[in-house]
Amino acid sequence: MRHYFLLFSLLISLPILAQKNETHFIDSNKKSISHYGNDSDWYVKNIPFFEISDKEIEDVYYYRWEVYKAHLRNIGDYGYVVTEFLNAMSWDHKPYNTLNAATVFHIYEGRWLKDRLYLTNYIDFMYQHGGNNRRYTESIADATYANYLINQDKDFITKQLPSMMKIDSDWQDHYDASKKLYFVEPVMDATENTISSIDASGGTDGFTGGDGFRPSINSYMYANALAISKIALLKGDNETADKYNRKGLEQKQNFQDKLWNPTLGHFTDRFKVNNEFVKYWDFIRGRELVGFVPWVYNLPDDNEKYNSAWLRLRSPEHFGGAYGLRTVEPSYQYYMKQYRFGPNGAKECQWNGPSWPYQTTQVLLGMANLLNNYNQNEITKKDYWEILKQYANQHYKNGKLNILENYYPDEKGAIADFDQRSEHYNHSEFNDLIITGLCGIRPAEGNKLEINPLVENNLTYFCLENVRYHGQNLTILYDKNGNHYKKGKGLSVYLDGKMVVKPSVLGKKIINLSKSKNIDQPSKGELNLAVNIREKDFPKVASSNSDTKDLNKLNDGRIWYFDNVRNYYENKIFAEKENWIEIDFGTEKEFYKTVLSFVKGKDEKFIDQTCSIAILEKNGQWKKVANSNKLIANTQNDIVFDKVKSSKIRFYFESKTTESVLKIGEIEVY
Repeated sequence: MRHYFLLFSLLISLPILAQKNETHFIDSNKKSISHYGNDSDWYVKNIPFFEISDKEIEDVYYYRWEVYKAHLRNIGDYGYVVTEFLNAMSWDHKPYNTLNAATVFHIYEGRWLKDRLYLTNYIDFMYQHGGNNRRYTESIADATYANYLINQDKDFITKQLPSMMKIDSDWQDHYDASKKLYFVEPVMDATENTISSIDASGGTDGFTGGDGFRPSINSYMYANALAISKIALLKGDNETADKYNRKGLEQKQNFQDKLWNPTLGHFTDRFKVNNEFVKYWDFIRGRELVGFVPWVYNLPDDNEKYNSAWLRLRSPEHFGGAYGLRTVEPSYQYYMKQYRFGPNGAKECQWNGPSWPYQTTQVLLGMANLLNNYNQNEITKKDYWEILKQYANQHYKNGKLNILENYYPDEKGAIADFDQRSEHYNHSEFNDLIITGLCGIRPAEGNKLEINPLVENNLTYFCLENVRYHGQNLTILYDKNGNHYKKGKGLSVYLDGKMVVKPSVLGKKIINLSKSKNIDQPSKGELNLAVNIREKDFPKVASSNSDTKDLNKLNDGRIWYFDNVRNYYENKIFAEKENWIEIDFGTEKEFYKTVLSFVKGKDEKFIDQTCSIAILEKNGQWKKVANSNKLIANTQNDIVFDKVKSSKIRFYFESKTTESVLKIGEIEVY
């Protein structure tokens, strides 16, 4: 019988072969090892590599890809989804643990991964398998179209159209026909304890209630309508395209006419609720950061009246906190008043002032659009850089990279900081802001690409390398003095390894793309036979250890290597004893490969282990099919063997020490 052992992480010790049509200004192999260690190979294959003369920005960029990978969850039949919290929350979409409020950011960020498998599965889940359960407001159709602008896969996106239209229609239950605007309860907008909900409670609460006509939901519905229109055009359905285009334009006009607050000079909520404290259709009494969301979608007209709202963004008296953007201005009566508490009196999530990565992301997206698409003097590239830096600095907890839920805007530190919940929180963007904002790739329809880095002379160099765009490799190189890369002074652009923009001063560049003949296809997805996200029935996990705590973590579809959030089973290995873990499929399955992931903390030693794999034959005997003499921690260990059929698979572990503990993060079977 033929046995062979494949270990992805062994590849990191080998030189990366020069790929056709790529540039190699960054040693991606070396940089990946420095950030990801044994797990380097996945990132080499998947992410655009980036370096910059600002170390903090660069470190956060690579950290955020690690966060993204940690939130990829294999749910079995539907492949991969992206989660918001690493662990399950009581309010997420069971049993998948997805939250549609975060999906927009997941798609915008994940569209830059080179393997399209993850987003293909995730978008299909949202539209084909009920993943978008409308628990929260969203602009997922718009994000899906933004993903299409990168990969140009017309067949994939047009397949989603019927579901997009159905969900858009369902949102009419939040439409007030008399005002021709959408309304929502702030908690359903993922923003509990806002001005409208607090004031509607008479200042006593605000977690629920306070239904209002909000800038957010009306911007999202506008963006989704235009996206549906464009997707219908791709399908050749001109009637639907025209219908949704008219709907979007009407939404834009109603929004500007009715949600611009002339007294405050800002887009603000108007109350839908009517009670003893607040009156229907009155404007709320303060400005909120959500008023900048319309610019995420280029919704407002380009005029001084609307653009002037941005003058308050950085003002210390308004939204410009010393350590983060405030969600509400400090003049509000209940600014930063704490209404909700977690275990042991810990402060919980609110939107009456705290700084949220979620909305900071939206502001930076809006700023990039303002700087690229509007004639205005309120915001500069320097502003973009300084808010991006402020945001990057929020990623550190006790000197270590760890993005949390929300932060104090007027002092350093996190507010919602709960063990096993808040760490490495995935409800925002960062890397998409680097790619489309700082480095300036502006995805668009057609074969002309605009590149406009939001960079001034504060940086001496940066390189964003081999970004997949329209089936081609795009590299942006900036070298202020020409001393770092030695390719000339200024900004240059490479397409498929060839220079298409010679070194020149910073500014807007237009590149003519050749029409790509091939669409990047996702890798072949395989069904993980071992995964069980419901924690009942089959597949079942058993162990020779008597301790069954956390056994379900072995096949829950989650893999990460952060040592401060537990996701592993501690398997005790005893000398001269049979130590095994078993997966019972419940019925006979055919498979040829297992993937084992082990977890090792930064200061822990990984004990040398051997693993042999056996299957249960029909005669009740165990038959060995493979063996590995070398296992590596904090990456995937692939063990491949001749295809077999069985209802059970067993993993036998042996250690060279008398007694040891093996932290097993996940077992997969294909």
